[in-house]
Amino acid sequence: MTNDPSRVLLIDDEPNLRKVLIALLEQQGYEVRAEPDGASGLHRVRTSPPGTFDAIITDLRMPGMGGMEVLRTVARERPKLPVIVLTAHGSVDTAVEAVKAGAFDFLEKPFDRDQIHQVVAKAVATRRLRGPTPPTPSPAATPESVDDPSLRVGMIGQSSAITRVREIVRKVAGSPSTVLITGDSGTGKELVARALHLGSSDPTKPFISVNCAAIPAGLVESELFGHERGAFTGAVSSRAGRFELADGGTLFLDEISEIPLEIQVKLLRAIQESEFERVGGMKTVRVNVRLIAATNRDLAAEIANNRFRDDLYYRLNVVPISLPALHQRPEDIPLLVDHFVARCNDRLGKSVAGFTDDALAVLCAYTWPGNIRELENLIERMVLFASEDRVTVDELPDSVSCANRTADTTADGGEAGTSDERHVRLPLSSLGLDLKEAVKAGSRLVEESLIREALRQTDSNVTRSARLLGISRRSLQSKMKELGLREPPDNG
Repeated sequence: MTNDPSRVLLIDDEPNLRKVLIALLEQQGYEVRAEPDGASGLHRVRTSPPGTFDAIITDLRMPGMGGMEVLRTVARERPKLPVIVLTAHGSVDTAVEAVKAGAFDFLEKPFDRDQIHQVVAKAVATRRLRGPTPPTPSPAATPESVDDPSLRVGMIGQSSAITRVREIVRKVAGSPSTVLITGDSGTGKELVARALHLGSSDPTKPFISVNCAAIPAGLVESELFGHERGAFTGAVSSRAGRFELADGGTLFLDEISEIPLEIQVKLLRAIQESEFERVGGMKTVRVNVRLIAATNRDLAAEIANNRFRDDLYYRLNVVPISLPALHQRPEDIPLLVDHFVARCNDRLGKSVAGFTDDALAVLCAYTWPGNIRELENLIERMVLFASEDRVTVDELPDSVSCANRTADTTADGGEAGTSDERHVRLPLSSLGLDLKEAVKAGSRLVEESLIREALRQTDSNVTRSARLLGISRRSLQSKMKELGLREPPDNG
């Protein structure tokens, strides 16, 4: 385990079982909080900041509020938090229904140490890979959002790139066709998958999400197709796989490129024939599942390197959906920022109005290697530590603001860290002086930097730049000519 232990919330009304489970989990390095009933457990979740717990283990049958109600509430209010259901032999069928309703997995009593470790470790790994909760739709529903499943799940943006994605989702959501979603990590692949399910012919059917990267290679076949009792060491009872749990609904296989090559043959058959056998079983199981797959890798390259089957790729790639990186849709960033600021205000008890124009310009210019996930994390941090009504450019982390300055330097023909000929990009407010003072100081480098920064902040509008610098438009034009800075045409 890491220095920051994973935290598990245990909800069970049996004191002895709580003691045993707490001991087993703490031996594995988990930090455990326990509650004796569903109501107190749910209260603990609601009063704890998001991200406090990495997994919940709840008994299914308890006096008062049962585990099913806990599950449904957590699935609605904290959809990224995995819930593991505890069940006795007589309620296995109910536990399967719980998984179809959104439970991550179930532990059947009596269970052993290895079984607990595997299930909890997988749940914690999945929670951390999922990252922040995706954007949720605003409360005010419009006729358009009711008809558009992308809007209903909170796919925010008006750029041409995201509009194209939304149009594809609208056209294919109601069909049983297999969909392959590609895109960098953090672009919202699971959000698209949920939109496709929401727009299906029966969205009340199960939506089963599997992160293939979070499953140990030796357990992938069992996770997908289930196993019979005694099929391997630790298989103390028969178990349904994810295909069976998704019967009648949607199975979303995220990071499908991580599935071992030897299992891809069985997966291909399950997709083509809608049938398979459990591990260690002889009986053929037939299912009706709509499959959606996603990956952040180049599957063509994986095929060339013999890590992915070409026949499976062709079977998955019936309807391809490619998600744009965030830097490819900068016009959507202000909308996303507003959304995340509002949500963080509500969650953190803050009242930040937003970002200043120059800070927003920096966010729009940044390349966002972590995409929407990185943006949401940054917004939460900025809102949490904001001391003013609006977040200023000076409060942005160096990793964001310095990246923009480096990009500007390269674009202007300079070479990072070489000579005074490079163009230094500094926020005006951080210099503590205006252009008049820079002229008095006799610093041409600072003069040029101030002018370039003013032009950047005003989208090359000379009139507004002059006002920002505290001089007249004519004076600015003269100074730009003196410094060899070309005036943008028709900029007002």
